[in-house]
Amino acid sequence: MKPLAVDTPEVTEAAAKAATQKTLKAWFAELDGLGGLAKGRKELVNHVYAATDKNEWWATTIVVEYEKARNAQEKDGKPKGYSICSTKTITAPLAEVFAAFGDAMALDAWLGPKTKVAFEDGGSLTNGDGNRATFTRIRTDKDLRIDWQSVGLAPGTPVEVLFADKGKGKTGITLNHTRIQERRDADVLRAAWAGALEALKAHLEEA
Repeated sequence: MKPLAVDTPEVTEAAAKAATQKTLKAWFAELDGLGGLAKGRKELVNHVYAATDKNEWWATTIVVEYEKARNAQEKDGKPKGYSICSTKTITAPLAEVFAAFGDAMALDAWLGPKTKVAFEDGGSLTNGDGNRATFTRIRTDKDLRIDWQSVGLAPGTPVEVLFADKGKGKTGITLNHTRIQERRDADVLRAAWAGALEALKAHLEEA
């Protein structure tokens, strides 16, 4: 899975003002006035979303950057960061879709070439695109938890993949990649995962 070029704004005072009529500093002061971090991310995002004429990208960005500026940290000492979600429905049995995440030949077809994989708890995955992963939990036909790293992007960040039997030979995938610290990394990874799952769909449906 190679990082893809994406058109994502710079997260600067000037860019924020051009897009939302307020600088980041002004937004941070406004969020402080609302009650700050105690309000929780969801409420703060909803406030900015409404105030920016439903600009989802900037609403999320402003609040995540606000959390960083106010030194909000998780137990590992890092900010919560950005999260992305990619979904796909594939016309293939659940067991076949699940297996495609742990078989080197299948992974070569949709995630990246020259895959080496040990599909077991604590096992690792590497490929020719520079992706590195460790499987931290595998529950057959249910879900995967993975520590993920792409070249130059979001090192050691968690990925969870959920599998659901949708009936009539179809399987749903929900992939959540969290704790991404940089906005650009999140946007690049969102596009990369969407492309990878589309390649998985094509691989399995054409098999």
